[in-house]
Amino acid sequence: MGLITAHNIYKDYHVGEISLRALNNLNFEIEPASFLSFVGPSGSGKTTLLNLIGCLDTPTDGRLTVAGTDVVSLDRKQRAAFRGRHMGFIFQDFNLIPVLTVYENIEYPLIMVQNVPPDERKQRVLSLLESVEMTEQKDKYPDQISGGQKQRVAVARALVTEPELVLADEPTANLDSKTAYMIIELMKEMQRKSGTTFIFSTHDQKIVGAAEIIYTLEDGTIVDRKDTGGNAHV
Repeated sequence: MGLITAHNIYKDYHVGEISLRALNNLNFEIEPASFLSFVGPSGSGKTTLLNLIGCLDTPTDGRLTVAGTDVVSLDRKQRAAFRGRHMGFIFQDFNLIPVLTVYENIEYPLIMVQNVPPDERKQRVLSLLESVEMTEQKDKYPDQISGGQKQRVAVARALVTEPELVLADEPTANLDSKTAYMIIELMKEMQRKSGTTFIFSTHDQKIVGAAEIIYTLEDGTIVDRKDTGGNAHV
């Protein structure tokens, strides 16, 4: 069974009396340990789909199963708990907490979401700080580090809970090429070592080139799937 299974997924938004269809009859299955990208023009439904998979929103119709759970049936509190157990998120604008240090930002979900004991928290945080080459900056605040460094912290925070699934919405959009490739390689290494599934919504050809599976969306519909093995032409 796939890690994620979508069956006849629809998503409509209502603006006054106008109904807008963002996703139209999507069907797909994503296996564990995938490195996958949803691509398509702005407005194609990429971010909406990530929000559904990430239990940040619910479909108007259809069935969506993530990690063996019918997430459509969960209420808001249950969805939040499910995200905390199974998922990590990486955002284009980092979403770091400005009053917390680098170390504290990475540690935060272990305290607030998973209630991990202090010794284990310290071991996980220090290990990831080393992995993202941010050990020397661990006591700095977000406004004291560069954009590339902030994204490294965001990746570490997403991985510190040891999630089955990481969802990333344009994670390299604000990074220079050298830093972007470093971030991509870090995520690939975590996929290889831990079997973590990474799903991206992106326009960035660097990520598209590294993706093993590429789904193309247009007007809320999947129009193409390519299995590239991580060797897409960019």
